[in-house]
Amino acid sequence: MDKLLIRGGAPLNGEIYASGAKNSALPILAASLLADSPLKVGNLPHLNDVTTMLELLGSMGVDVMLSDEMEVQVDTSNIQNLNARYELVKTMRASILVLGPLLARFQQASVALPGGCAIGSRPVNLHIEAMRAMGAEVSIVDGNIKAKVDGRLKGAKIIFEPVSVTGTENVIMAASLAEGITTIENAAREPEVIDLANCLIEMGANIKGAGTDIITIEGVDRLEGATFSVMPDRVEVGTYLTAVAMTGGLVKIKSAKPQYLSSVILKLEGCGAIINQGEDWVEIKMDASRPQATSLTTGPYPSFPTDMQAQFVSLNSIAKGNSTVTETVFENRFMHVQEIARMGGNITLKGNTAVIEGIDKLKGAPVMATDLRASASLVLAGLVAEGDTTIDRIYHIDRGYERIEEKLKILGAVSYTHLTLPTKA
Repeated sequence: MDKLLIRGGAPLNGEIYASGAKNSALPILAASLLADSPLKVGNLPHLNDVTTMLELLGSMGVDVMLSDEMEVQVDTSNIQNLNARYELVKTMRASILVLGPLLARFQQASVALPGGCAIGSRPVNLHIEAMRAMGAEVSIVDGNIKAKVDGRLKGAKIIFEPVSVTGTENVIMAASLAEGITTIENAAREPEVIDLANCLIEMGANIKGAGTDIITIEGVDRLEGATFSVMPDRVEVGTYLTAVAMTGGLVKIKSAKPQYLSSVILKLEGCGAIINQGEDWVEIKMDASRPQATSLTTGPYPSFPTDMQAQFVSLNSIAKGNSTVTETVFENRFMHVQEIARMGGNITLKGNTAVIEGIDKLKGAPVMATDLRASASLVLAGLVAEGDTTIDRIYHIDRGYERIEEKLKILGAVSYTHLTLPTKA
């Protein structure tokens, strides 16, 4: 089993490049199922979830050609089956994103109920009800979502309650080939939704309002391939910025889109960080020995992102003062708290709020990652802890952070390495 060893205490300095956004790449790869000619997708991050999505497409008979530069060409002209099998989707909730495209183009689909991070319920009922509203027959049989439609899907009015990013993305894709006009109300406004819409528009879709809470899609008869580059990963960028706010130092991140990180940047500036930014770069300088505590509440974009909550729990654990971090998007997303407590963090959970009393130093300890963002928070905690921190189940982080070890080494992180340990028979 892979573990990660971090020796804390070193400030971070230097320059790194942001990777492509996983949460943009996955729906865009799913959108390739809508095209009747090859789709070329560039700036793909080299991550386990991306590999899983490519394997899923390949299992359907899709031709996937991957270059050394992580540009992939996806050709669905030889698709052989319309089944997303459990053994491929069990680790990745984003696999639900193939449901809409398969239904829209091939009039049927079978998608195993997805897995992914254990951070509470992410109900698929929003996806199912949306497909039904567009004329599909949908049932759950033996752990699989079975869906079919007689002819084309029909445009419909879809109202999401609550807001759903993947639900919005699934409907946008399905509606692009549906008959008539589809309106999504209370649509997700995330930048990754905009990125998907822009890709679909390049493929010939008619979409208006992406980035607002009302999106209108007028279905077209066909979509064709295109060439599209995935946006930078705002969560990755936010994670490295938070790391510097904790460790001190000066770091510039290139190929970034800081305009999508406004809520995070405002909080970091409130912690004492000095941040400069341009159209495609962001720089953070932190001179203070410890950040100032900052309270926050997560919410759908443009509010503070739930995918940055765990990292800020780590930051607040060593900050000057007391703070509260309230999670409103997912239940059960505080599993990192008990691990940070093992390192000396003074954190009390009250319902969906973490009450944090900042301390001067964390202590290195063996800890265990429970999900993707929790693993990132433990890496950040290890970077400022006194002594060594060993993180178990580190495979979680490989789902969302490309070459994190290499990037941290570039920035001067001390003794950061993988430990491959033998498993017991």
